[in-house]
Amino acid sequence: MAYAAVLRSPHAHARIKWIDTENAAKAPGVIATLTGEEARELAGPIPFFIDPAVFGGKTTEVRCLAVDKVVMAGQPVAAVVAESVNDAEAALAAITVDYEVLSPVLDADQAMSEDAPRVYDDWDDNVVITIPFVEGDVEAALDAADHVIEDEVSIHRLSTQPIEPRGNMAVWEQDGSLTFYGSIQNPHPLRLHLSQSLGIPERSIRVIAPNVGGGLGLKMHGHPEETLVCVLAKLAGRPVKWHEDRRETLLIGGIEQRHRFKIGFMNDGTIVALQNRIITNIGMLGASPGWGMSFLSALSFPLGYKIAATDVQVQAVTTNKGIWNATRGYGKQGTNVPMERMVDMAARHLGMDRIEIRRQNLIEAHEFPFTTNSGLHIDSGDYHGALDKLVELIDYEELKAEQERLRQEGRYLGIGIAYELTPEAADIPGTIVGGFDSCQVKMGPSGNVTVLTGVTSPGSGNDTGIVQIVADELGVPIDSIGIVQGDTEACPYGFGNYSGRSIVSGGNSAVLAARDVADKVQAGAALLLEAAQDDIELANGLASVKGAPEQAIPIAKVAETIYTLNFAIPGIPEPPLESTRVYKPDNIRHTPDEKGRIQPYPTYSFAVHGAVVEVDVETGRIEITRIGIVHDCGTMINPAFIEGQMAGAVVMGMGNAWTEELKYDEDGIPLSTRFKTYLMPRAGDVPEIELVHQVTPSPFTLLGTKGAGEAGVGGGMSVLTNAVDDALAPLGVTVTELPVSPPNVLAAINRARANGGAA
Repeated sequence: MAYAAVLRSPHAHARIKWIDTENAAKAPGVIATLTGEEARELAGPIPFFIDPAVFGGKTTEVRCLAVDKVVMAGQPVAAVVAESVNDAEAALAAITVDYEVLSPVLDADQAMSEDAPRVYDDWDDNVVITIPFVEGDVEAALDAADHVIEDEVSIHRLSTQPIEPRGNMAVWEQDGSLTFYGSIQNPHPLRLHLSQSLGIPERSIRVIAPNVGGGLGLKMHGHPEETLVCVLAKLAGRPVKWHEDRRETLLIGGIEQRHRFKIGFMNDGTIVALQNRIITNIGMLGASPGWGMSFLSALSFPLGYKIAATDVQVQAVTTNKGIWNATRGYGKQGTNVPMERMVDMAARHLGMDRIEIRRQNLIEAHEFPFTTNSGLHIDSGDYHGALDKLVELIDYEELKAEQERLRQEGRYLGIGIAYELTPEAADIPGTIVGGFDSCQVKMGPSGNVTVLTGVTSPGSGNDTGIVQIVADELGVPIDSIGIVQGDTEACPYGFGNYSGRSIVSGGNSAVLAARDVADKVQAGAALLLEAAQDDIELANGLASVKGAPEQAIPIAKVAETIYTLNFAIPGIPEPPLESTRVYKPDNIRHTPDEKGRIQPYPTYSFAVHGAVVEVDVETGRIEITRIGIVHDCGTMINPAFIEGQMAGAVVMGMGNAWTEELKYDEDGIPLSTRFKTYLMPRAGDVPEIELVHQVTPSPFTLLGTKGAGEAGVGGGMSVLTNAVDDALAPLGVTVTELPVSPPNVLAAINRARANGGAA
């Protein structure tokens, strides 16, 4: 094994005049060095996970090492392979690069000006794509509204930071084939893209994703180091491993966006019009799918609210900040936060209760399935029922009374309410974001079962959930089932892990495959028990006749008989006891409707969040004292995993809104380089989460399941922001900028006081 280290640009925007690796090549332990010019001869461009050009946007060539120009601080420019990690990292200091430093552009608004530096020299501006979603006459609706609020909400740049950073290893076999190991989410699609960038057949590449210590979107591929480690292994003639450190993980961000909106509403709280102009700062345009979150932030408006007229437009803008990759929630938190801020602003303007204004505007249970203004076809729900459950869960009226008592004492308690809608299990046309997936179920002569699935697990428990499903269908003990994931050589083709799809797509394909195997087992048991096949039931490891449990045979015995006595028993089912099936959820439509809209999401989880905070107005410190959630993801295979997912997502969302922020200096150099400067909440910073399940099955999936992997982040961000806003309302503060960190909270208080707010 040899080890790689990557030299990264110290500048946010610069031309590379020349690179000298001669001294590095002579350093102790060094096996090989590589520059961008050299890498260009060994590998082609990295294919886009989601290419903006497919949707009419601009595109650029992405390489594993920069060739002529760098457009973000931290962009890879050269690499070293050595006998040890220490040798490789030490040799980086011996590489000399001559840069012509250029002026960076860091702010998205400034990047859109005519005289802004161009991130990409051959573009006429820095706008990657502009996407509108318009329904109804918004100007007329605003004119007719009793009230109109015009404001803006800004969301800062965030990062995901799984416990395990990314890591890749490449091994070239003697026959010229490649085995790639990685902490990744999408093995089969990555295999395709490696074949395209390396110029070798897809069949010659095996990709293996071992157990992964968290994904959160960061490990969706398109990173330069995936192609780079393969090139380095070829160059060195040795297996090569690269593992990023936390500083490198923190180069990758997401979400940063600004919403400039107008919202019109009537005296009774009915929202009649929404106009929103969104600008997203995607930083460097990379091959990973992060930029696509801009699209989702616009597509998901207006959540589950009925607003007759909407005009939402998003512009994705490239700058010299760090690259985006997918961030858990995939842009839908960029819808949740501003939408929930708008609803609270309208309630405050009217002096209306925040629960009641939501009751007034949310889709009613009898209206599902419901098509939103952007064309999303929401499968099912009971939003008002969830609101009622939350009011009871947190004892809302008592909280309001306590808030009034504490305000008399000069204490600033805030109650946050937020509704959250999460489209999940996406299928995006023209990309490798697939909504369907495959599964193979195999029962051997011993009755033991192996499940091979195209979905992968980032530690979320979907492997256990799929095993539970198969055990239930086959009637065998869970401990008799093994599962294989993340190996392109063994597993049927699948798209991996993203968009809360693992059970919706992977679990339901397992159902189909398991039912095929169960059908053969039932046929064999019927023959052996001299009964009708329809009368055979499988449970507790036995095949038995309905109504006559004494007429039973072990399922393992049936399997053994099918395999070993197939010629001896006429009519016995033909082995093997195996099936591979693909599941395509309903409610996906790629053919545009009469308004040009498609429907890329089959399921829609939702939740209503409540939070209580106390704000120290002298320091800006926030204490979260209570969190309550009513969550609905349809049929639940394993509620314990759902609760774990929601707890993690909500705390992640609260951290995103509260203390986490990727900061840069005026030259575009990252300032958030470790966990002392990128502050994530700790276990002691949040109280126990009170979670209530509501179950509204999806009519469009086999088991009624909906995605549950992304839900919670947007709600966590929104409810904390709304709670802080509510706490500071007596001071005249309206929260329009995240994070709600102590410095920002104090600044908001001081601005309100300067503008004549309460003392």
